[in-house]
Order: sequence, then C-alpha cells, then structure tokens
Amino acid sequence: MTRFALTVVRHGETRLNKEKVLQGQGIDEPLSETGFKQAAAAGRFMSKVRFTHAFSSDLTRAKQTMHGILKHNLFCKDMTVQYDSRLRERKYGAAEGKPLSDLRNMAKEAGEECPFFTPPGGETLDQVEMRGKQFFEFLCQLILKEADQKQQFSPGAPSNNLETSLAEIFPLETNYSSEVNSDSGAPGLVASVLVVSHGAYMRSLFGYFLTDLKCSLPASLRKFELSSVSPNTGISLFIISFEKGKEPTPKCVCMNLQDHLNEVTKTLSVIC
Repeated sequence: MTRFALTVVRHGETRLNKEKVLQGQGIDEPLSETGFKQAAAAGRFMSKVRFTHAFSSDLTRAKQTMHGILKHNLFCKDMTVQYDSRLRERKYGAAEGKPLSDLRNMAKEAGEECPFFTPPGGETLDQVEMRGKQFFEFLCQLILKEADQKQQFSPGAPSNNLETSLAEIFPLETNYSSEVNSDSGAPGLVASVLVVSHGAYMRSLFGYFLTDLKCSLPASLRKFELSSVSPNTGISLFIISFEKGKEPTPKCVCMNLQDHLNEVTKTLSVIC
C-alpha cells in the first residue's frame, strides 16, 4: 500500500471576495492586503511541514498565496511550483465580475437553486468535478510512479519524517491521530503534497472524495461543514492510501482549518 498526504489550501482574500463579487476564471484579481497577511499566516502555521510537491491554480490569487506559504517554510522555500489550469476556480461565464446577488437572481429567474445553477458560458458542477477528478488521478499516478522508482533504487519502508512534520502542526485528536501518527503501524508517507486552489473547486473536489471515494471523516466534523465553502486560506488535510488496480482511499484529518487566521482580521468571503 502507498500513502501520501494531500494538503489543500484555498487562496487568500481578494478585494472582490470582500465585496462579494464573483471572479471565477475571467477576473484575475490579485490578493488584497488582508489576503497577503492570510497567506503569510498559513505559511507560518505550516512552516515545519516537509512538503515534497507543490501544485497551484495558475490564477494570480492562488499563485500569490502559494508563494506566501512557501516563503515561510523552513524546508521548501526554493521548491518548484507546478501551475495547473485544472485547479482553477469554477467558470461562472456571464456572472463573472458581477455581485453574487446577481447570480442568485439569475438562478431564481431560471427556477433553480443558486449552487446548482449554471450561468450562460459557465461550467456545470459536473464539469468542475471532472477537472478535479482528472487532477487527482494524475496526482495519484505521479506519486505511485515516483514511489516505485524510489523503491527500485532504495528498497525498504519510507521514513516517517513526512508524517512527523505533519503531526507537529495539525491537532491530533483520537479519532484521526492514527492517520498521521508514525507509531500507528501504517506504512510511512511517500509524499506530502501542497495544493492551492479555490472555494467552489475545493468543495467539488471534497464532494468527489466523500461521495465517490467514500472518504472517512473525523467524528468532530459537523455535517454543515461538509458542504460549506472554505474560508480564505482554510486548510484541509487528507491521507490518501492506494494500491495498483484499486481506487484510492482518502481519509480526512481536518477540513477548512482556520486556526492560523486568529492573527488576521477576519473578513467575510464568498465562493470565488
């Protein structure tokens, strides 16, 4: 069995987040002052995590957030980031650049619920989920290939350095501590992947984990959190286990963690 850690972070706040204006893919807004502070806070919070891979959406707000996180990491300051368009936010088409209230009105006029409504020129929820599935499958194949190559040149079990660094940062409650505890008897992590993406995209990806891959959850996670949008720079951690020929099995350690934001002025955010 091969195991790796997947840490997914939503980008920091932009001016349009605060103004509740939809950005999607067409409005490439940079981080606001608060957004840069949030990214730095997330970086300090995860400064001792040993990441092996870094992937980001190629939109400016995500790229700036990734830079802010890695800048404060003790081990990954010079890590090469791979920018991937599959990690972009949902495309909102005609609603991009308009207030969220306009999207709600468009959905109401169409007789549909807002989260499920597709504005003209926008992506359907199924299309967004497909992008997330394609990226995740690519990631699993990459990690498995690299693990096989390492095993050929350096036989033996992976070290526990990666999960030890996670265990020092993330709260270890009894309901999920064994997933990142090196004493659990599970094989060591072969990789620790950092991903920076967007609110609606992350909600879709996590929905795929929960519904299709039967992701297990910590008992402390409340039901409403499963469908809520991550706050800006909210952190979610999953341990992914998989074998050749079988579907991967994600286990959620935490979802939309925001402990690091205590030092930053909290601001309202929207799905953008």
